Amino acid sequence: MNRQARTEASSDQEYRLVDCIDRLNRYREGRRAVHIHLSRLKSQNRRDHHLRIAANTFENLTQLFEGQLFKLANHDIFFVFRNANPADIDEAVIRLRYLFNDDPLIHEADDEIPDGFCTWYDVERQFAELQAVAKALYEEAQKRQKRLAMIAGDGRDDKPPIDPHRLGELVDTIASADLSNLMRRQAVYAIVGVQAPQTLFRELFISIAELQKQILPNYNILADRWLFQSLTETLDRRMLSMLAKNDDPMIGSSFSVNLNISTILSPEFLQYDASLRSAARGTIVVELQMIDVYADIAAFTFARDFLRDRGYRICLDGLTELTIGHIDRERLGVDLVKLQWSPSLAEDHSEPRRQKVKEIIDRIGKARTILCHVDSEVAIKFGHSIGIPMYQGRFLDQLMGAKNVPYRPR
Repeated sequence: MNRQARTEASSDQEYRLVDCIDRLNRYREGRRAVHIHLSRLKSQNRRDHHLRIAANTFENLTQLFEGQLFKLANHDIFFVFRNANPADIDEAVIRLRYLFNDDPLIHEADDEIPDGFCTWYDVERQFAELQAVAKALYEEAQKRQKRLAMIAGDGRDDKPPIDPHRLGELVDTIASADLSNLMRRQAVYAIVGVQAPQTLFRELFISIAELQKQILPNYNILADRWLFQSLTETLDRRMLSMLAKNDDPMIGSSFSVNLNISTILSPEFLQYDASLRSAARGTIVVELQMIDVYADIAAFTFARDFLRDRGYRICLDGLTELTIGHIDRERLGVDLVKLQWSPSLAEDHSEPRRQKVKEIIDRIGKARTILCHVDSEVAIKFGHSIGIPMYQGRFLDQLMGAKNVPYRPR
């Protein structure tokens, strides 16, 4: 490929990958590559935090093995390295397999079916094949960019993606802006039998949609997942700052906040912690994403012990029907877990399936489980059938907000 033929429509990462492979033509010895096919995972397993953890897993290896990491537009990852024991790199791949264990792609490979999750290359023996793959990825990215440009030309999405420069401006703006009007609250309710819902605590979060609308309306801050992740870490710090200065009695206690583990280990969290009355900590729930926990167990263990020592409660968020069975709540040392509601939970009405989920909830602890993303009464009925007493979601928000009357399951 002529390196001068690069255009604005091409993907920078794909172009750099092609350039890297071309340059390796004379330096193949001892070099290998691995292609992680995140694009083949189900969409629910390709969210921002999944992609961030996957990239971080390999970024930690770049200096050790003269590595180069490429984060492709289709969400795949390409890692080129030299003089590494394959077992060292395979360990990173195994960690990712465990993180995505609930995806069917992880379980497809066997002796007859090739592994669809990752592809390994020996640069010295497979250079031509690797070069062809890189060029194909580049051409695919160009076609994707052209399709997106056509869509934007039709007026359906004319906002350019945020770039590192704009991200820096946005971070600077967030650092000094009053974001209190962007804070949202969503209650977690206890619903037992036919009793009216009782508010247990409220989750606090910053509305990303409103943030873009008010602060950077002419750019799409969600277009680049990697830059967006940097933004969320900044928002973590701003949330802590707002909570430390908060004078609203409604959120002075009995609330939850979802934070990155890196945030809990930061000076900003220590400052926030120092601003609290000791009695207040026992009413605050710190929510951690499951994928963050398993990405770095050592960091999680340190953060967990600190939080528990200070008196906070800990909730493990991001669990699905497929992953919750692998969780040992007591061994992890968390107080609560959140199971994401999905209509598929109630699609199969067979008693064996319902009984299996019920057994998992019984082991974890019914009184320790929150069914979240509740969007219908079906979710509450299912939750009741397996003994879950706590619920969170739009359905309850609308019901309790639109009608000032108790909700009583029929």
